[in-house]
Amino acid sequence: MKQALHLFIVLFCFSFFGNAQRATIKGVILDDDQMPIANASIIAGLTGTTSNENGFYELKIPIDQDITVSFTHISHQKVEAVFNLKNGQTIEFNPVMNKQVEQIAAVVINTNTRQKVDGVTTIAPEVLRTIKGAQPGVENILKTLPGVNISNELSTQYSVRGGNFDENLVYVNDIEIYRPFLIRSGQQEGLSFVNTDLVQNVEFSAGGFQAKYGDKLSSVLDITYRTPINFGIRAEASLLGGSIAAEAVSKDSKFSGIVGLRYRDNSLFLNSLETETNVVPVFADAQTYLTYKFSDKFHLNFLGNVSLNKYNFKPQNRQTNFGTIDEPVALLVFYEGQEKDRYFTNFGAFKANYFASEDLTLKLIASTYHTTEQEYFDILAQYRLGEVNSNIGDENLGEVEFSEGIGSQFTHARNDLDAIIVNVEHKGDYNLKDDSTLEWSVKYTHEDIRDRLIEWEVIDSAGFSVRPPIFDTPNNQPYEPFEGPLVAFQNVRATNGVQIDRLQAYAQWSKRDMLGNNEVFYNAGVRAHQWNVNSDIPNENGVSSSSQIVVSPRAQFAIKPDWEKDMLFRIAGGLYYQPPFYRELRDSSGIVQPDVKAQKSVHLVVGNEYSFKLWDRPFKLVSEAYYKSLSDVNPYTLENVRIRYRARNNAKAYAYGLDLRLNGEFVPGTESWFSFGYLKTEENIDDRGYISRPTDQRLKFGILFQDYVPNIPDLKMYLNLVYNTGVPGGSPSYADVYDYQTRLRDYRRADLGVSYVLVDPNKTYTQSWKQFFKELTLGVEIYNMFDAQNTISNTWVRDVYSKRQFAIPNYLTPRVFNVRLSTRF
Repeated sequence: MKQALHLFIVLFCFSFFGNAQRATIKGVILDDDQMPIANASIIAGLTGTTSNENGFYELKIPIDQDITVSFTHISHQKVEAVFNLKNGQTIEFNPVMNKQVEQIAAVVINTNTRQKVDGVTTIAPEVLRTIKGAQPGVENILKTLPGVNISNELSTQYSVRGGNFDENLVYVNDIEIYRPFLIRSGQQEGLSFVNTDLVQNVEFSAGGFQAKYGDKLSSVLDITYRTPINFGIRAEASLLGGSIAAEAVSKDSKFSGIVGLRYRDNSLFLNSLETETNVVPVFADAQTYLTYKFSDKFHLNFLGNVSLNKYNFKPQNRQTNFGTIDEPVALLVFYEGQEKDRYFTNFGAFKANYFASEDLTLKLIASTYHTTEQEYFDILAQYRLGEVNSNIGDENLGEVEFSEGIGSQFTHARNDLDAIIVNVEHKGDYNLKDDSTLEWSVKYTHEDIRDRLIEWEVIDSAGFSVRPPIFDTPNNQPYEPFEGPLVAFQNVRATNGVQIDRLQAYAQWSKRDMLGNNEVFYNAGVRAHQWNVNSDIPNENGVSSSSQIVVSPRAQFAIKPDWEKDMLFRIAGGLYYQPPFYRELRDSSGIVQPDVKAQKSVHLVVGNEYSFKLWDRPFKLVSEAYYKSLSDVNPYTLENVRIRYRARNNAKAYAYGLDLRLNGEFVPGTESWFSFGYLKTEENIDDRGYISRPTDQRLKFGILFQDYVPNIPDLKMYLNLVYNTGVPGGSPSYADVYDYQTRLRDYRRADLGVSYVLVDPNKTYTQSWKQFFKELTLGVEIYNMFDAQNTISNTWVRDVYSKRQFAIPNYLTPRVFNVRLSTRF
């Protein structure tokens, strides 16, 4: 420990004295749309550097003389500036580089053709703000990527390459983000954490990611919020709600901040469902990202978020038609009661950055997440299940004529959760002299969760109470009287108090080099994660505490051959662990199992990127094949978006597939892409044989296409299209999943947006009202344009006479129209 401390001091002193007789220029290089420019060249005499993916650069120059600094980029006009600085002086210079190519106003173009050696997909922030959809955030774009599955437009949850919703990491400016625990339905979700109005950079990795990212099994979404350089306001309003974001910077450029407010009302969607309801789904949040530069070396950032989700639901009636044309069947339901859900979350994080030198950066991050959640409902559903009148012209067409089943279902819940998560982390990176980088981190986390779970369900069929099938007592109702006690079909009651302490650390080394005439990139790292679980109430085995540790080595290698064709090959892999979070510790009966082990996965990803010109425009084809071998798997069931684990680590699984993505300028001046994914994932529970996992997607097609009218370039359109083959449709409560492997119908959805730019930021207007705006756009959107009848899950209805169970599909939203107005001041 002392030797490591001494080494740190030596490095610090070396970097400090190495700055003698030099001055520093740094800043962010922007285009004329105020977007950062990556890979711009900054040259001053014999020295130079390049801007990173966020447009940031830092350059050392000689002192006490006129130095000409050139800023160049292949797609932008050259900028030159002359500096004469004193010893140790640091100034901030943020050049704006105009584009050399003609660009259609407000149409997205991505000129960043940088090879991504680390297997990360970069999404331009303007794509997020231009391509809107039913999901109000980055998830609307993620669903068009291969390997990403979102089969519920009302939810921001997504699964990646066979993983579930809990297996995805989300970071904002190096800070890990958490989500509510209890959400069971996409109808209860309104807003993604990520506010697209604040975003500067988006990176997404679907597997084989580096050791610097945390311990999850599936994916990483790495978001960077921007640091403002001038004053601006962006606002948007639609039939689904609205948002406003403001940014400013002080005169001395020391303080800058951006604030975003969002409001969303999903009534437009929920009132279009087949269940007639009185529903009030209101979601709102406020976010801010602030920066104060105490000096050129020390910056302090603050990320804050307050979010409120309220969902009041009073169902009235529902009719679902299913079956075949020859034998149509309908379920007619009348409801009484209501559901009231509320999720209130607070999140705050401070991040201190110390730029010890141009090679050494030290960070300290402290964050707190607090959520209070409640799910209260009492709903009585009385149903009729029977044959439907299909005689065209009959006045009773579509009505149930003969009832095969009559019954009722009463569900009750009083679920409360209060959780606090506190993090303290030190991160650092050091650029070594051999063009390699060393990164490290140490992180401590304390989680305190208080949870009360009370759920029960009573099912009545033709006047007879339906007992859970786990009881072996003979029951021949209605032919013989049953004298046993009445038992709820489901009854889950638990009160848990859990404290989890985690200590995590990683170290990784990266290097760019030449192998002959070929460019190569190496990355190797290792993570360690130790955690202690303490439960207030022992489980059935008397276990109330547990302590475990895992070590996760990971590596990547990429090579860009010196070929005439622009090709890059990449291989990545490692051992990935997912130490259990609270939901994974709680079994289906609500009892916490402290000794649940971390799920383990071996990743192997092989990829290729081929960049080429077509029609004199840039294109890129990205291909990735992957394989995952999973052990100590914690099996689970999916109820819409709620996950219920068995908390037993009694399964093993695998996943493999192929992802393809072709993106480029199919229409000049715009970026579009086409995606294809093949996936197969299966699990073996208790050595009973392999069956499909709940996320076994198989085939995926996604299209994000942008266009404009050549003679009216201000008139634009986008098409966001997704096709997924159906996933397993779940099983009734208490049922054996091996007996229920029927799949849901395929998910097909196309969202179309047409907009007209009333005020273009690249044009000059004489009308006074237009001069008030920097940008003004009016658009119309059609969600689910082809009115596809998609299914999210099944409701299981029982007939007491035949003992049969019918899978009644729960349909998602039909075609919905929306109007949107967006502006920038």
